[in-house]
Amino acid sequence: MEHLTKETFQKKVFNFEVNKEWKFEGEYPCIIDFYADWCGPCKMVAPVLEELAKEYEDKVNIYKVDTEDQQELAAAFGIRSIPSMLFCPKDDKPQMAVGALPKDSIVTAIKDVLKVV
Repeated sequence: MEHLTKETFQKKVFNFEVNKEWKFEGEYPCIIDFYADWCGPCKMVAPVLEELAKEYEDKVNIYKVDTEDQQELAAAFGIRSIPSMLFCPKDDKPQMAVGALPKDSIVTAIKDVLKVV
C-alpha cells in the first residue's frame, strides 16, 4: 500500500488543481484511506486494507493519506472524521464512506462501486 502526498495523489488519482470535474488518472480503480496515526479505528482498518491489497492486487490500488501530514489534501475532500475511505471507480464518480468499515462492507463496495469482481 502506497502513502500518497498531494503530488502523487494528483498523478495517480485526480488532479484537483487542474480539473474542475472529476477525472480519474489511475490505471486501476482505487480506495483511498484517509487516516491518522493516533486514530484507534484507523488502526483497526489498516490490516484489513493490507489483506485486500493482496487479494485484489492488479485489480484495485489501495492508497493511504495521512491527514496530519497531508492537511491540504484532506481539506480538498472535506475530510472531517477518520477513518474515511474514498472509493474511486475508473469511469464513474467517487463515493466516500466514513467510519471503520468491516471487511465484508469494503468487499461489497469494491464490487458495487468499483465494479471489480
